[in-house]
Formats: sequence, structure tokens, C-alpha cells
Amino acid sequence: MELNGAAIRILSGLLEARTGQRLGPGRPARLDAALAPILRLHGIGGFDMLVAALVGARDARLADAVVEALLDKDSRFLSGDASFQTLTGPVLAELAAARGATRRLRVWSAGCSAGQEAYSLAIALADQADRWRGWTIDIQATDVSRAAIAQAREGRYADAEARESLPPRLLERWFDREEGHWRVVPPLRERVRFHVHSLAEPMPMPGTFDVILCRNVLNRFSPAMRDAVLGRLARAIAPDGVLMLGPGEALAARTARFEPDSAVAGFYRLPTTAAGPASAIPGAA
Repeated sequence: MELNGAAIRILSGLLEARTGQRLGPGRPARLDAALAPILRLHGIGGFDMLVAALVGARDARLADAVVEALLDKDSRFLSGDASFQTLTGPVLAELAAARGATRRLRVWSAGCSAGQEAYSLAIALADQADRWRGWTIDIQATDVSRAAIAQAREGRYADAEARESLPPRLLERWFDREEGHWRVVPPLRERVRFHVHSLAEPMPMPGTFDVILCRNVLNRFSPAMRDAVLGRLARAIAPDGVLMLGPGEALAARTARFEPDSAVAGFYRLPTTAAGPASAIPGAA
């Protein structure tokens, strides 16, 4: 039996109440497949019984499992992404010049899923060893999914996924080959700290960040929650810091919280009234 409209609304409400996220377009069509393993594991006879158990709040572990199944965990390594190359090229070059006195750089990968984005950045920085020698670099990564964070900490990825998004040079240098998988080498895993955290909640780390990556996350929230999340990101970013969003999120960032960088699409700064004139990214097209 397929999920009916009332059941989908209840599941969507549970997801939003627990994480701030909403079911995206096309998700209802995939709910049956996502929830079927939970029915088998908990011995539940059908979706109506599952929804009834959730409404009755009889099993907190069941609700946790359902929320986990509903979360969108889509992520990939970014080595070939044009915006990511802009980040690791001219954007980081600008920040390196601005932070030359302190030689400290802080990065937050928000909504990091299973860690591919954060490890992509760690790899890029490690490949720029000469530029960052003697620097203290702090990479924090968060996601609301406990399963995704567990995988991120392990740093283990399926062979097909790794080969599809990473060139052989990076695989051979920064990963160990395991049967059917590739695993990030220990020295690189130690450079990223992963935390379970919902962007609907206050930021778990103190201080501000020079770069915040929040790619393909904002479009999962309602307009009101999106504005609240952008407010938290604005409080967490350095006055001259850079926010990187996904390619389809330009309209979501056009609020009083951030303004588009004048030099390149996909990057955002605090408004000039809050941070002074927004500096252009040198060398960006």
C-alpha cells in the first residue's frame, strides 16, 4: 500500500519539526522505498501502522529512524566543480593575504552530508602545502544526519562514487584502497572535525568563520526557516568572510542577511553596511 496524502503530511511535519527541513519536490514518490526497510526492521505491517505509531509517539527510536530515512543525504566530491575551483583558487588566495598576520583560517562546511565536501576542501588545502605552511587551519563540518556524520568520520566511500568524482591522482595520494571502497588517509581525516547539528538550532561552535560552505541546503527549508538559518550564518561569518551556496540557491540568498559578491556567482558577503565595502575576488571571472 502506498502512502496517502494525509500520511505524507504527517511525515513531512515530523521531518520539519525535528530538523527544520521540508520534503522537497519529488520526494513523496520515493518515500515508499525509503521507509520500506524500517517497516521490515520494526515488524510493522504497513505505512498506516507506521504513521499511527509515530502519531502515538510510542517509540522514540522509530521516529529517529524515520527522520533519518527522510533526510536528503546527496553529496559528492567537488574536485572538478568550477565554483569549488574558484573557492580554492582566488577566494582562498584573497583570504591568505588578508590573514597573513594571524596565519589562521577557519572553515565551516554546513550540511556536509557524508563529508565529501569537507574532505574535498581538506585535499585542496593539502595540495597547496607551500601556501599554508605554518598556518593553523580549522575545518568544522556539520550535518543533521547521524548516519551521514558517522560515515564522514569513517571517511569510507564506495568505489564507484570515488572514481566518478575524483581523479586517479587524488585517489592514489589521499585514499587507501579497501575492498569495494576507498578510505581517506588518517592524516587527512584528522584535519576535519565532524559534528551532528541541525541548522535550525544555534551554532554549536564558538567564534566566526572565514569561509562557510552551505551548498544545496537552504532550498530544503521554508522561507521563514531559511531566513533564520541565514541569520545564524551571518552571525557566524567573519566581517570579510565568504559564504558559498549551491548553483540553484541564488534567489534564496537575496535577503538583508547577505549580498552577492560583485565578482563571481555563487559567493556571498555580509552587506556593505555591516562589514564595510565588500571586496572583489581578484582573478575571478
